[in-house]
Amino acid sequence: MTKKGAKRKNAEKGAKSKAVPLADLLRVPVGGPVDLSSADSADSDDSDDSYDAAGTPGGPADKAAGLKDTARMGEHLADLQERLWAASTAGDGRRLLLVLQGMDTSGKGGTVKHVIGLFNPSGCRISAFKAPTPEERKHDFLWRIRRALPHPGEIGIFDRSHYEDVLIARVRELAPHREINDRYTQINRFEKSLADDGVTVVKCFLHISYDQQRRRLLERLDNPDKYWKFNPGDIEERALWPAYQQAYEIALTRCSTPAAPWYLIPADRKWYRNWAISRLLLEHLTALDPQYPKADFDVEACRERLLSTD
Repeated sequence: MTKKGAKRKNAEKGAKSKAVPLADLLRVPVGGPVDLSSADSADSDDSDDSYDAAGTPGGPADKAAGLKDTARMGEHLADLQERLWAASTAGDGRRLLLVLQGMDTSGKGGTVKHVIGLFNPSGCRISAFKAPTPEERKHDFLWRIRRALPHPGEIGIFDRSHYEDVLIARVRELAPHREINDRYTQINRFEKSLADDGVTVVKCFLHISYDQQRRRLLERLDNPDKYWKFNPGDIEERALWPAYQQAYEIALTRCSTPAAPWYLIPADRKWYRNWAISRLLLEHLTALDPQYPKADFDVEACRERLLSTD
């Protein structure tokens, strides 16, 4: 193992004792290369920036501890969400956008269910992006994204996102190569404008391994209650795994910026995936530190008036 790789593993092991923010552990380095090769491949230890899809960097000791800690975070997340919404009623324009990207079965829907379920749904704006509609094709690729952005005080969740236009579009050659290359720059400018406008962008790539995806697809075929989640086209997409991994590596490398960094979430272990994203949201919302607005009326006068009417 290289010196840099050993340093990363030591940081992961010591994260809890040193109270290292999870964001620092999972953040994709700005401008650095990203290697998504499987951790069990023969040459994975030779790569400085390989990532283990089954890893638990900075996480609790085991699944039971992870589930318990995730549930415990729910109360804090709900409180911060309420404060964010309350602050918006007094003109605070800040909001948070969680972007979820990953291969099929990586857990985008599961994250929405188990992590976003910790919040008050009335303060969340969830959008799932599929193939563009005829109306959406009439506009530039960011048009439908802008229409789905969270309003002040809200937490927005994108199940897939504008990155589809540099992922599947690249793999399936749905647009000219030059146009796709231009989109990385457009995305960076777009996300910078969001950050400048008070949007905290939390982009999570759910990193699942090739073998784990096969197991999850087989689980769907083995359970009639899961047939609705299976699409025969998933097998065809799986055959393009190397091309998708390369497309993700390029997107993570070119679009992890100071304004909107990528976070790589090991997703082979569902409990860790949910814990890590919950923790990231808690860290970002805590940093925002939204406050309940002070009263813009005479509290005591209103109290006396109310009591006098009884």
